[in-house]
Amino acid sequence: MEDQDLLRYSRQIMLPQIDIEAQQALLDSTMLLIGMGGLGSPSALYLAATGVGHLIIADFDKVELSNLQRQVIHHTDDIGKYKVDSAKEKMLAVNPNVKVTTVKELNAENLNSWISKADVVLDGTDNFDTRFKVNKACVEEEKPLVSAAVIRFEGQLSVFKGYESDQPCYQCLYSKEGSNNENCVENGVLAPVAGVMGSIQALQAVKVALNLGHQLTGKLMMFDALDLTFRSISINKDESCAVCSKI
Repeated sequence: MEDQDLLRYSRQIMLPQIDIEAQQALLDSTMLLIGMGGLGSPSALYLAATGVGHLIIADFDKVELSNLQRQVIHHTDDIGKYKVDSAKEKMLAVNPNVKVTTVKELNAENLNSWISKADVVLDGTDNFDTRFKVNKACVEEEKPLVSAAVIRFEGQLSVFKGYESDQPCYQCLYSKEGSNNENCVENGVLAPVAGVMGSIQALQAVKVALNLGHQLTGKLMMFDALDLTFRSISINKDESCAVCSKI
């Protein structure tokens, strides 16, 4: 680690739970962020600032005016650009020492390959179909999944390690048959709620990478912005889950 790195990350390194060794572990780590929207925006900025050495960001979409209310990594001048290109520019402005890889097409053919490259996967997408596919690939590749969702004044967050015999996967929580596809496009979301959940998602990803504290495995954390309350419920492994029950 160079002197400039020591200065840049000094406020983290002075934490006894982090120190130089853990900071170097972050610099050596790779995280895959799927979705550069309301959740991915703060996650990407904070993970770049924190010093995650390689950040792979995936999104097929382009920046639109309606995105700017909550997707704070994109600016008015970015309208019409691919979100991953816009996001990469801001991430490198925050920390030019990290490596940012952009992926504009994530599909059935390459999903597992990209997930296999990551130490931690962050899902910030807004539809169940994609979440189920990402979850399945994470179980197959044995990668921890930090999954967040936000709508209206509400947020949810959990860490899934369904590849472990005693841990649930995302599909243990939401079955394909019983899932409705509510999203903020149709139901709205207050901008800071996305910021809160995206920031906590980044925090959990760092904790998972460094094995720090409680990691929300087997727990679903729920945030109510109107009451400004957090609560959590336990999630059990579904013995009949089509994805992880045979682990």
